[in-house]
Amino acid sequence: MDAVARIADRAAPDDGTESLDFGFLPHVLARQCRSLIEGYHELHGYTCLPDVLWKARLGPFIETHREFRELLRKASTTRSAKKSNEGFVRIATTILSLEILSSGFAGWSTLHPQAASKAHGVLKRNASVTHLPLMEFYLYPPKYISSAVIATLAPPATDGRFYLATADAITSGGSPIAH
Repeated sequence: MDAVARIADRAAPDDGTESLDFGFLPHVLARQCRSLIEGYHELHGYTCLPDVLWKARLGPFIETHREFRELLRKASTTRSAKKSNEGFVRIATTILSLEILSSGFAGWSTLHPQAASKAHGVLKRNASVTHLPLMEFYLYPPKYISSAVIATLAPPATDGRFYLATADAITSGGSPIAH
């Protein structure tokens, strides 16, 4: 936790960090990502969440975005476990939402092309995020893709055919867009 606090305190307020409004992220996706992250950490413990962010090498990415940096500073210095967990969950939720939109997972980029374009731009500007570390951690267990995770993160169906075709394609290893 001390290393996390040092990163949060290292940058000065007007050091050229980006001040982004993540309001473009679909609220349904963010809510589903948050539910997935909280469910995982309720089962495995919240103490590993800062390590998940750290081991994924997201420190520089978090540092370059003012909102993330402020959340990180508060989460790593507060005495309240609940407030600390909330801060780390908000960071992870936003980054996972960006990764899902940018990658096109489960058809989210098709449903929200402008948001997907913005998410891709945010991730692309940070050269150290060349892969999708939180998607790899939460969505792809080492040996299989969890159908429960796919169901949790599937976009709301406007008609049942899109959802069923997407879920079937993903679980069979195909492309969700091919249907």
